[in-house]
Amino acid sequence: QVQLVESGGGLVQAGGSLRLTCVASGRTFSEYSMGWFRQAPGQEEREFVAVISWCGGSLLYADSVKGRFTISRDNAKNTVNVYLQMNNLIPHDTAVYYCAGALSPWGTPEHSFEYAYWGQGTQVTVSS
Repeated sequence: QVQLVESGGGLVQAGGSLRLTCVASGRTFSEYSMGWFRQAPGQEEREFVAVISWCGGSLLYADSVKGRFTISRDNAKNTVNVYLQMNNLIPHDTAVYYCAGALSPWGTPEHSFEYAYWGQGTQVTVSS
């Protein structure tokens, strides 16, 4: 059974930091790119945040988070942990953050349709 479980969200003041964790299991996620997306209130579609290739050699960030967020991963035999370190948070970062497993083992996909598996999301709220 495929499972992606996010944790680490919460309420933080502007300028603060949070570290999100995604535990992915039930598939060989170690062979696939993993991404983070977010969806703010009133937003129809999920917004790309960051993606990391299967070995961690390729990273891609949305312009809005570049220099503030860092994606990383630990590949184990049966599970993969994917992290999103978020620093210097701003109110615009307020959203539900989702971890996702890509359809393809190659590249750094930026679109939600390129991902097959999703977690349930974790809420991040940044107060001004």
